[in-house]
Amino acid sequence: MTQLTADLRHLRIAAHLELVSLIVLLGNLATAHLRSVSSLMGPAHGCAYLFVVAATWRLKHATATTKATAFLPGMGGLLALRLLTRPRSAE
Repeated sequence: MTQLTADLRHLRIAAHLELVSLIVLLGNLATAHLRSVSSLMGPAHGCAYLFVVAATWRLKHATATTKATAFLPGMGGLLALRLLTRPRSAE
């Protein structure tokens, strides 16, 4: 396994955790608004968000657009992954 594959695997896990935790937080807010769910998922979402941003910025082949996309909360990690794994055009 190459270093890039390992980095992308960690980024993929964090990006999915970021999105799922945001969905749970918003679902909790719209329904029961339980404090225990908020106190568990809030820090999990924040940590996943920070990990996605840091992991994207550490990648050498990430463009400025990819790095800026990682700052979008919720979907930024998945969008950055898509930009990182799309085939590059020969320009």
